[in-house]
Amino acid sequence: MDESDIERAAFLWAHEPTAAGRPAFVTGPWLAANPATPASTRLSKALKKAGFSFVGPTTIYAFMQAMGFVDDQVEGCCVRAECEEARAAFQRPGRG
Repeated sequence: MDESDIERAAFLWAHEPTAAGRPAFVTGPWLAANPATPASTRLSKALKKAGFSFVGPTTIYAFMQAMGFVDDQVEGCCVRAECEEARAAFQRPGRG
């Protein structure tokens, strides 16, 4: 990765929601009721300001799920612990 790749990745990861911005326990009903979040709305607006299109909050939330910005494995899911371990070990770009 070159420096510009790292800058782009750091821009995206800067929008990772804090623990306070996430539910303590993810449930199916919570996921169904929250197709977008405040964090995905902020990132959507930042991307639109940068000239991107087709980056609404719901699309961006799906991106955040796919990229591991959030772990939406419901409680009791067989891979939840593995996902949390991987998230904890991951060094976010731009954070040293």
